[in-house]
Amino acid sequence: MKTRHFVIPALAFCAVAALASVSVPVIKWKTGDRSRPQPRKVTPGAPSTQHRVGTAPSDAVVLFNGKDLSSWEGKNGGAAPWKVADGYFEVAPGTGDIHTKQPFGDMQLHVEWASPNPPHGHDQEPGNSGIYLMSKFEIQVLESYYNKTYPDGQAAAIYCQYPPLVNACLPPGEWQTYDIVLHGPRFASDGSLTRLATVTVLHNGILVQDHVSPTGPTDYMKRPPYKAHPDKMPLLLQDHGQPVRYRNIWIRELGN
Repeated sequence: MKTRHFVIPALAFCAVAALASVSVPVIKWKTGDRSRPQPRKVTPGAPSTQHRVGTAPSDAVVLFNGKDLSSWEGKNGGAAPWKVADGYFEVAPGTGDIHTKQPFGDMQLHVEWASPNPPHGHDQEPGNSGIYLMSKFEIQVLESYYNKTYPDGQAAAIYCQYPPLVNACLPPGEWQTYDIVLHGPRFASDGSLTRLATVTVLHNGILVQDHVSPTGPTDYMKRPPYKAHPDKMPLLLQDHGQPVRYRNIWIRELGN
């Protein structure tokens, strides 16, 4: 009887080996276990429209109440110097960045923004601002409906690292939404990195960053490495010399 020898293609072998190394989660509860703790109830917020500001979920930290910037401070401390108007606030060019008084780590963040209409300038000028998660990782704000720039510098990019998967921008002057999920990095006691940050972004309801890992903090034309920092840091909004408007900002802290 002739012996048959089966040859496993190299790619198939690698796939099998990779699958064998995957750790499947262990769920300690039995299926359908009625003694398992029930999820806590949260009242959803109401979505915004172009002419009406929505509301935050019941368990969110509201960072702008439509009236004042009491949750924020200027870059050197003290009152945040940006302009507050009818249900929104606006970058006061030249006054510097502002950041939250409260630090945040792992989070679900909702931000609404509008670039000036008519736009001013081109490339990296019109409607430029930025949302810095943990004061480290910038989600770019820019007029990218008409305006063209480098892909990893347009709206919804993780600045100078990852372009958005698609351009979901609305015209200048219209209110746009970012819904962001961040899991921050973690560091050992010796400062070594033990967990990469991950970021997911929906722009106007469309997935544009799909659980990507920043290479480190974002910077202009640089990709600096991770350096140890606290698990929670302030949310920062950038003054880039343009009167960008913001409204309806809230955070749900994760893992608390």
